[in-house]
Amino acid sequence: MFLGEAQHSLDTKGRVILPSEFRDQLADGAVVAKGLDGCLWVYPREDFEKMATELYEKAKRGNRERHAARALFGGAKEVVPDKQGRVPIPQALREYASLDRDVFIVGQFTHLEIWDAPRWREQMDQGAAAIRAGEGLDDFM
Repeated sequence: MFLGEAQHSLDTKGRVILPSEFRDQLADGAVVAKGLDGCLWVYPREDFEKMATELYEKAKRGNRERHAARALFGGAKEVVPDKQGRVPIPQALREYASLDRDVFIVGQFTHLEIWDAPRWREQMDQGAAAIRAGEGLDDFM
C-alpha cells in the first residue's frame, strides 16, 4: 500500500529519490507513465501489467480510448531503483508533468504519483476543500 507524501528534488540527470518506505515494493522494478491530471504514475511492474491489460481491452472500444492507450504505453518507461533509491524520469515524461526541480511523491494506495511541487499544492488545496465541504463524498466517506 502506498500512502503519504514526500518532497524531493530532481537531480541534474533527471532522477528522483523514492521515499525509503516505498523502495522495497519497487525493488524488482517499476513503470513510470503519464498519469491523470498532469502527474506521473509509478506502478510496481506487476500492478502496471494489470492496469495496462484493462486499458488495452478498453482501447478496443473507440478512438479516444486508443489514443489514450497509445500515449500511455508509448511514453511508459520501465525503471529499477538504484542503491540510493533513485529512478530516472525520461525527459518526455518530465515535460508532460511539467517537472522542474522540486517534486512531490504521493502515495495513491496502488501506485505513486509524481507531481511538480506547485501543481501538487493546488491539487491538495482542491482535495482538502472537497473533504471539508463533503460535496459528493457521502457514499465515499
